[in-house]
Amino acid sequence: MSGSGSEDARVVLVTAPEIGVARALARGLLERRLAACVNLLPGLESHYRWKGALESASEVLLLVKTRAAHLPRLEAFLAQEHPYECPECIALEPAHVERSYLEWLLAETAP
Repeated sequence: MSGSGSEDARVVLVTAPEIGVARALARGLLERRLAACVNLLPGLESHYRWKGALESASEVLLLVKTRAAHLPRLEAFLAQEHPYECPECIALEPAHVERSYLEWLLAETAP
């Protein structure tokens, strides 16, 4: 759908330490219209390097559906509300978004 607005859509990956935190973050994003939808995927096992040490943790992955213009506000929200010192916030640009879904996403994240 290039040229018809799909370049406005983003899927943002965010991890949280547990389901309660993930639900609170999802609700906060939705209430602020920073997301049209947030999927929570519990049971994630993360392995990473943190401050020079190898770490692992059980986490919840949030798949945040939003628009590109909201990324600075979404990052600011995470910086304020997320319990991690360095919250994950990786925005992916989809190659294609079905037209009616894109229209819904943009309508639900309108200011």
